Amino acid sequence: MPSTIKDTGSLRAMTKVAHLYYRRGLVQTEIAEELGLSQAGVSRLLTAASEQGIARTVVVPPSGFHNDLEQAVEETFGLREVHVIETEAGSGDDLVPALARALVPVLQLAPIDGRTIGLTSWSRALQAAVDALPDLPRANAGHIVELLGDVGRPSLQHRAALTTERFARATGGDPVFLRAPGVVSTPDMRAALLEGDPHARRALRAMDDLDLALVGIGEVRASEPLTPGENFFTDAQFASARAQGAVGEIGLRFLDAAGEPVAVELGDLVLGMELSQLRRAKRRIAVAGGRRKHAAVLAAVRGGWIDVLVTDETTARHLVACGPNGVDTHLRHS
Repeated sequence: MPSTIKDTGSLRAMTKVAHLYYRRGLVQTEIAEELGLSQAGVSRLLTAASEQGIARTVVVPPSGFHNDLEQAVEETFGLREVHVIETEAGSGDDLVPALARALVPVLQLAPIDGRTIGLTSWSRALQAAVDALPDLPRANAGHIVELLGDVGRPSLQHRAALTTERFARATGGDPVFLRAPGVVSTPDMRAALLEGDPHARRALRAMDDLDLALVGIGEVRASEPLTPGENFFTDAQFASARAQGAVGEIGLRFLDAAGEPVAVELGDLVLGMELSQLRRAKRRIAVAGGRRKHAAVLAAVRGGWIDVLVTDETTARHLVACGPNGVDTHLRHS
C-alpha cells in the first residue's frame, strides 16, 4: 500500500513527469529539457510516482489533477507547460490563493541559478505565491527585476517591494527595484524620470535579457485593490484602449483578441517591461484565471506571449474550445 503524500506540489510534479513519460512517450532527457530539470530529478520523480501508485503501467492522476486537459491546451497553443487547478476553488478573487499554491511547485522546479528573473511584483497571485515559497536551498539566482514601476496607493507599492525582496531572498538573487511611478501623466514626464533616475534605467535595461519572466494577465480595467487614476490608468483611458480592440493586458501592455499588441498612446505613459522584452525572455510563466479573464488569457496564449500557464479548469476548457482562431464566445457576449 503506497504511503500518503499530502504535499500537493510534490504530487503535481510526480503526476506531470509520469504523464510525460508514460502517456506522451518522452524519454527522461526530453522531460528534463522540457521542464528545466536534471535527469536525476526526473528519475527521482518517476520512482516516487511509482511508489505513490500514480504510475501503474497507466498513469492514475490523483483527484483534482487534469493532465489530459493540460496536454490539450499545450498542444493547441504550443505551450511548454500548463498547470490546471480545480474550478471549484472559486472564481475571480477567490481563485487567487489556489492559483498561487499551484504556482509554487512550478517556481521550485524552474531553473534559476545564475538567471535574470523578471517579477510582476504587484500581481496578487504572484505575491501570494512568493509568500508561500520556501527558501530554495543552495539557490543562486542572478538578478530579480521588477517589471513595472509603482502602481496604486503607497501601501500597495510597499507590498510590491516586499514581494520582490522576499523572492530575491528565497532564490538567492539580487533585487533590482523599479521605484518610480508605473503610470505617469505625460510622455515628457516619463522621459524626465528616466533621465534623472539611474536605478530606473538599470531596471529597464535588465529587462532586455530576461531568462525567466513571471507575469500576471489582466483585464482592460482596474480591479481591486487598484483604483483608477491612483498611479494607474483612469476609467476613461481603459475605455479608450477597449475601443481600440484591447481585451487584455500583460504589464499594462494591451493585446487584442488575436493576441496582437494594441498600439495605444497609453504605452508611452508606462514605466515597465515592453512586450518586445517579454518576447525575448527564454521562459515566460503566467498565472491567471476566472471567467472575467477568459478573453485576456486567450489573447496571451494566442499571441505566444507566454509559454507556461497556471490557470483554472474552466479557463483551460475555454481556451481549448476557442482554439487559436475560433470565436471567443465570452468576449462576444460580454
